[in-house]
Amino acid sequence: MAVLVTGGAGYIGSHLCIELLESGYDIIVLDNFSTSSPEALKRVQKIIGRTLRVYNVDLNNKMNLMRIFSKESIDSVIHLAGFKSVGESTSSPLKYYANNITGTINLCEVMEIFNVKKLVFSSSATVYAPTNNHMPISENHPLGAINPYGHTKQIIEDMLRGLYHSSPMWSVSILRYFNPVGAHDSGLIGEDPKGVPTNLLPYIAEVAVGNISTLFVYGNDYPTKDGTGIRDYIHVGDLAKGHKEVLKRTMDTTGFETFNLGTGKGYSVMEMIQAFERVSGKRINYQIKPRRKGDIAFCVADVSKAKNQLGWAAEKDINTMCEDTWRWQKANPSGYKHRNNLSFEKEVIINDR
Repeated sequence: MAVLVTGGAGYIGSHLCIELLESGYDIIVLDNFSTSSPEALKRVQKIIGRTLRVYNVDLNNKMNLMRIFSKESIDSVIHLAGFKSVGESTSSPLKYYANNITGTINLCEVMEIFNVKKLVFSSSATVYAPTNNHMPISENHPLGAINPYGHTKQIIEDMLRGLYHSSPMWSVSILRYFNPVGAHDSGLIGEDPKGVPTNLLPYIAEVAVGNISTLFVYGNDYPTKDGTGIRDYIHVGDLAKGHKEVLKRTMDTTGFETFNLGTGKGYSVMEMIQAFERVSGKRINYQIKPRRKGDIAFCVADVSKAKNQLGWAAEKDINTMCEDTWRWQKANPSGYKHRNNLSFEKEVIINDR
């Protein structure tokens, strides 16, 4: 029996594939490569020394999804696939609602048909209502997404909760990520944003490597130690381990659970810049801009539930996050477009039928 990983070629998905395979899981990867690269999976294959079973399929194509479940012996699903840019979701909301929600509905309908009722869903801290008064944020914090991307995650959470209540044989775990950063310590896989990065650390890395001239820091007058916003950054490797622990619990139980995945620690924008300068030896040119509408001073996770119920806690610190990001960026200044002349004994299997 195998774990189906949707969106497995993406930033989080590729790291998760390594973690699961190294832990002895049999996995099947599904991705449509609209925002990811097959090269990421070739490099996963290089790291683990095994051929992956990969399907080039869009979740909005229900018939192709049915074919995968018919062909493969799947007992659980980790659902990562979906559009994820907050900015793009604001300018193209219908694209996000159509893709993220419809794709999840199709997936769950096919899972029901094949009696696969173990699901781990990749949600986001963007589902929480903005606040500067209740920190850290626990899983019981009021929901209230303020952008279409976050709203799609909130709608899907509600939908999955209703699915469980309609059929208690389901086991559904919701993972609310805070700010994933870092890269695999091999330097072979990492975050490869399309265009100008929308997240802080890859933006810093692009400035350090010379792809972008200036980092814009939005606001230096927040009520924080240095005036810049504080966020909870979690290493993508720790995030992958969190998925693995949640998957174990999901496989062994029925129910509906929600977990924050973060560190419980906050770092300001300036602290991230200074840490990256320290590990890279590069000066980060930045410019202060006015605050952006909707930004808050603090956003830090309460991770006590994951620690108490899963026995999981993030381990990697800010220096490791920056070191691994810089190792990846320095070796791959153009992301996966820069192939490093890698050769592979086995090609990744892409099946689009």
